[in-house]
Amino acid sequence: MNGYLMQQQKFVQGKDAFVESRSLENQYGVVFEDDGDTGYFYAVEIDPVTKDQQVLDALHIYQVEEDSASQKESTVLIIWSKDWLKCALVIDEECHAVFDFENQGGYNISEFPPPNSIWTKQGRELTNEIVQQFF
Repeated sequence: MNGYLMQQQKFVQGKDAFVESRSLENQYGVVFEDDGDTGYFYAVEIDPVTKDQQVLDALHIYQVEEDSASQKESTVLIIWSKDWLKCALVIDEECHAVFDFENQGGYNISEFPPPNSIWTKQGRELTNEIVQQFF
């Protein structure tokens, strides 16, 4: 691994889960959330004075199957790059998303939702090159 493992947590897909991590070097952070229906990964900027969080970008990670019997236990990892400007979301040993705070990019497997006008302006494709920066 070419970075810092900052969070590792077991969760059940389709049951409420909330895992957050902050960069140790700047005002950025990430949040993984499963609200029971979907899994999302958020990039946030934290105000150094008020500690308020502004969502910069959101990436769809998965949709929970309607059959509750399909819920499975998984492990989520949040890994920050050594320069603290990129962050990866890994679920069950597969990289699902990366945020690049330096270049304002959010990348995921499904390339959904489309880039927003606030932060990510280029494509969303999570390429092998982006993933290999971490592993």
